[in-house]
Amino acid sequence: MIPFPLPPVLTEPLIRRALEEDLGDAGDVTTLATIPPGRTGHARINARKPGRAAGVELAARVFRTVDPDLAVTIHAPDGAALQAGTELMTVSGSARSLLTAERTALNLLGHLSGVATATAELVHAVEGTGARIVCTRKTLPGLRAVQKHAVLCGGGHNHRFGLHDAAMIKDNHIVAAGGIAQALLAAKAALGHMVKIEVEVDRLDQLEEAIAGGADVVLLDNMTPDQLREAVEMAKGRCVLEASGNVTVRTVCAIAETGVDVISSGWITHSAPNLDIGLDLEV
Repeated sequence: MIPFPLPPVLTEPLIRRALEEDLGDAGDVTTLATIPPGRTGHARINARKPGRAAGVELAARVFRTVDPDLAVTIHAPDGAALQAGTELMTVSGSARSLLTAERTALNLLGHLSGVATATAELVHAVEGTGARIVCTRKTLPGLRAVQKHAVLCGGGHNHRFGLHDAAMIKDNHIVAAGGIAQALLAAKAALGHMVKIEVEVDRLDQLEEAIAGGADVVLLDNMTPDQLREAVEMAKGRCVLEASGNVTVRTVCAIAETGVDVISSGWITHSAPNLDIGLDLEV
């Protein structure tokens, strides 16, 4: 299974912001008013639909943040295949703490499992083609690191994490720089040898210019399968080719079969449906 790679110091701010948003300055008024302080409970967190698990450890950290005395047991870790009824986690302890943490934990768990599930659908659709499914920077603010982890849980791969770890010369950069050749020349002069440079093109006549200028990766934006096949033939392995645009479960196989190396999708992070996961409490 996929280990949760982020140290607590990086997830604590996210968890605390989410809890502060929910609790405000008065706390969980419903739970405080209705549940006696000493009442204990046992919660079972189950998948209600099939999918792929992600954010399980993050949800466990939510419960522990609300109450370090809660006993959390993970049964289906990040990356696990889920069926309707699969038990992901059990949590025991203060009923007040369980109810206070419930929604924040489920929000993160359901969303990230949805990202992993959407990714897994695309990965399954291109199986055997050699193409990799990758995410993009089209992530929800504040959730990029955990969403990119969820993509890994679904069998996908990560694109750059931000503006800081790779150079991607897009259409507006090309306009502002005066052309593809000028943009590449400037980028190579300014960046170190460890920084990869990608160029986005939307016409086949731009591809050779990008390769000749030394692009490590060329993104083929919104091209048809026929155009993608022609691009693969033109490139002849001289750079990594990435296809993007109009990527869905229905179209992704045809895109992969053109021979491109990478298929990027923003949908798997910014618009993946939430996976239905519920918590049932016993006292």
